[in-house]
Amino acid sequence: MPKRVDHEERRTQIAEALVRVAGRRGLHAVGMRDVAAEAGVSLRLVQYYFQTKEKLLLHGLQHLTDRFTARVGTRLAAVGEPPGPRATVEAILLSSLPTDEESRVFHLLYTSYAILSVTDEALAAQPFIDNPDSAEDVLTALLRQAQEDGLADPGADARTEAIGLLAMAAGLGTGVLVGQRGPESAAEVLRHHLDRIFTAPAKSEARGGKRHPEHGSTVSAR
Repeated sequence: MPKRVDHEERRTQIAEALVRVAGRRGLHAVGMRDVAAEAGVSLRLVQYYFQTKEKLLLHGLQHLTDRFTARVGTRLAAVGEPPGPRATVEAILLSSLPTDEESRVFHLLYTSYAILSVTDEALAAQPFIDNPDSAEDVLTALLRQAQEDGLADPGADARTEAIGLLAMAAGLGTGVLVGQRGPESAAEVLRHHLDRIFTAPAKSEARGGKRHPEHGSTVSAR
């Protein structure tokens, strides 16, 4: 009896091969043939699942997004109690910094894709992600929740602060990637601005603080 093929598993296998090759050589230098060789499958199979390089790159980006979401979830689970707005915002921002190989590749590929899409019409025609404003919307909602709970500056514009925090994290991440600053220095800058927005002391900090094992950051729970 012929073996049943799990198509989603095969697509994931190819996406992970793309991520590995692009992490070593850069997204601009990756072709479908390179990905096929890395995945241990035929070029024809890669073309069957993705048709074009642009569709393959977009799927790889979405695969990275799923992995990033899982990474944030792992960080929040380490808090040990239901996280509040500050802990969740901090987890999202700190998880995006390139502090290990997985987050380095995440930042590198996202940045590379954005830059390539400026001059590549085929890439520009692809949706960058399903909802380009999703992270901004999430942070805005968290900041508004904190304001309603009396934990953040009520006079701050939540949307503007969310945009600024995401832009700051992206810029700091690039700085870490090119060796301009270390990961902890970048994290301290982000925490400085979070301290400005979140005006009430965190409960966990009031008890002495809980240091996150991965980055050493104080993770607060609301």
